Amino acid sequence: MPAPVPEAPAPATPAPAAPYPPAWPEPAAPAAAPPAPAMAHEAEAATSAAPIAPPPPAEAAHNASGFLDNIERGDFDAAPSSFAHEPPFRARRNPARMWTMLAATFAVLALTAAGAVWRLGLPAWLPINHSPFAASQPDLVLSFPANRQDRRSLANGGEYFGISGSITNVSKQRRDVPLLEVILRDEHDRKVYSWEITPAKRVLAPGETLAVNEAVVDIPHSARSADIGWKAH
Repeated sequence: MPAPVPEAPAPATPAPAAPYPPAWPEPAAPAAAPPAPAMAHEAEAATSAAPIAPPPPAEAAHNASGFLDNIERGDFDAAPSSFAHEPPFRARRNPARMWTMLAATFAVLALTAAGAVWRLGLPAWLPINHSPFAASQPDLVLSFPANRQDRRSLANGGEYFGISGSITNVSKQRRDVPLLEVILRDEHDRKVYSWEITPAKRVLAPGETLAVNEAVVDIPHSARSADIGWKAH
C-alpha cells in the first residue's frame, strides 16, 4: 500500500482586531420646562404681600436734598468729601519742623524789634525809665554836685533855683561842647520845670575845665531837686 500523504497544516486564522471605542454620545438638550402659571401667581402674590419700607426720616431727606443742591450749585466745599482727613487717616505732625518754624519766626521778630529800638528808641508807653538827656560824651565830664544846688524863696514871693558845676575835657583833642538841659523835679521825682543852658565856651582844649553857674526864678513851688545833662535833640 502506498504511504499516506501527510495533510498540509491549515492556515492560521488572524486574530480579530480590537473593537474601536464607541463615540461619546452628545448630551441631549434639556427639555424646556413648561410654564407654571400657578407658581407665577404665587410669586406675584408674595411680592404684593411684602411690607413696603417706610420713607426716610425728615432729617435724612433734608441732608440728601442739601447735598444734591450743593452738587448742582458747584459748591463742592460745602459737600462732605470722602477724602477728608478723619481717623485713622489724620495727617501726621512733625514736632521738629514745627519748633524750627517757631524759632525762625521768633528770631525774625526779635531782630526787627531790636532794629526799631536802635533806630527810633524805646516807645514812651513802656513802663521803664527813659533818660530825658542825650547820650553821654565820653571825653566831656559833667560835674554838678547836689550840695551845690541852691533853692530858696525870694522876698517878693518868687522861687529861686541855682546850680553850680563844671565841664572838663579829659581827652587829648579839642572837643565841641553841646548844650545843657536842667530838669527840676518835685518830691515824687516828677518833672515840673526845665530850662536850657548854653555853655560860655563851645569848644574846650585838651584838659580844659569850664565852670557853669546858672539860676532861674519863678519856678514851681514844688521843685525840690535838679538833674543836669546834655540836651536831647
